[in-house]
Amino acid sequence: MSEVRTHPLRNPLLNLKVTTPVQLVRVIERGLPYAALERVRRETGLPLEQLAGSLGMSARTLSRRKKEKKLSTAESDRLVTLSRLLVQAIELFEQNRPQAFRWFLQPNRALGNLSPLAMAATETGAREVEHLIGRLEHGVFS
Repeated sequence: MSEVRTHPLRNPLLNLKVTTPVQLVRVIERGLPYAALERVRRETGLPLEQLAGSLGMSARTLSRRKKEKKLSTAESDRLVTLSRLLVQAIELFEQNRPQAFRWFLQPNRALGNLSPLAMAATETGAREVEHLIGRLEHGVFS
């Protein structure tokens, strides 16, 4: 398997046109367009409700964001983090997207039987998913 090396500015799931971390922060602060969430859903095939839930969005908020055509700063930040983890999972599974996305939805013993998607709902959880991906890349399964 290849080493996890996803750069936060190169994320094919979001397709953002940023070249520096400062630009990324500014885009997040303004709020990503709702279309970014739709793009991640379309690219991954993951259910929109589950993606929205991992961003802390209720069904009602999801509907409101769709009408507003924009995510909040916090939702945008979580979507950037989530999409980065999804790209790392794709790299972990050597570009096998269906396998990577199945793994992302399945309960994982190393994450207390939560799925990586559920665990990624918080910054601390997202870091744990990232650490797990790194351990799996290096053959450490515990």
